[in-house]
Amino acid sequence: MKQRPTILDVAKQAGVSKSTVSLVLQGNPAVKEETRKAVRQAMADIGYVYNRSAATLRSATSGLIGLVINDLRNPFFTEFAASFQMELSNAGFATVLANADEDPGLQRRMIASLAEHGVAGFIISPCYGEEAATLSELAASGTPTLQVFRRLEAEGGALPFLAPDYLHGGRLAAEHLIQQGCRNIAFLGGLNDRPVTRERMSGYLSVLEEHGRAPLVLRGQSTRAFGKDAAARLRREHPEVDGVICFNDLVALGVLAACPDLGMRAGQDLRVVGFDDIEDSRDSYPPLTTISCNIPDFAATAARRIVAWIKEGEAPPASARSPVRLVVRASSGVNNRQKGTRDD
Repeated sequence: MKQRPTILDVAKQAGVSKSTVSLVLQGNPAVKEETRKAVRQAMADIGYVYNRSAATLRSATSGLIGLVINDLRNPFFTEFAASFQMELSNAGFATVLANADEDPGLQRRMIASLAEHGVAGFIISPCYGEEAATLSELAASGTPTLQVFRRLEAEGGALPFLAPDYLHGGRLAAEHLIQQGCRNIAFLGGLNDRPVTRERMSGYLSVLEEHGRAPLVLRGQSTRAFGKDAAARLRREHPEVDGVICFNDLVALGVLAACPDLGMRAGQDLRVVGFDDIEDSRDSYPPLTTISCNIPDFAATAARRIVAWIKEGEAPPASARSPVRLVVRASSGVNNRQKGTRDD
């Protein structure tokens, strides 16, 4: 018996990618009319028939959710993935986990592979780069997709977005350090031109402006190694700095680790605040003051929204922010009697 033509056969016949054929089949308006006609003609030439109801049924009944994470080496994302998987399990879905490793090409291939295996939905914390190609791949899949933590498109884009309130977190951190008596506060970490960097930094900048303080920003990779290097640079070039807000806890943990060798007492000579509240922040020396993103609650919200979209057709809001709170520990100079949690 002759094998039925596939979407790959159509793509070969039309001289386009499989993703482009999928976009045409879904009626996506982004495809040029000339390309649309070529794909339709190729379908007619080889006798390809698209079974839309079968494709929808496969997706809706697979019971699988694709979770694509930009960097699972970062414990923040690992903690999210674990919490999200448990929440989905309670809802009767299984999680297929993929680590993009900050490689947009790998990310795109994984999305295509998961779509071919009929996942019912995607949760993606995307890596940056080749955004248009990644969005095209997601559109071609025709699968409900929720972006978390990072966004590949501007406000009002086609894919809904859920993230912590980074701006408010930056404000909480800066206000706390000023209340602790810091006069010169630096912001450490985060790469240029990344929306998440701008958001986490913007709260810090606005508070310093309100208090008439000059900002100092040292940008770089969000790693412990960068934190160590940044602490040494502050000691060498900016000894007046008495407080730092770090892009994430990894940078902050690097700063704490470097302080003894630099002759600085964390929490006294230099007050340190991180961002994320990963598990290691509770066990550092001294314990790290940080902005908590409430990962278990965040994961539960993301799981509920993707399941409701799949089961009920209820799409999430175009953009939503989850609450953050300041978790006060000894790295910012707070003694045991003062320690606590703030979310104001």
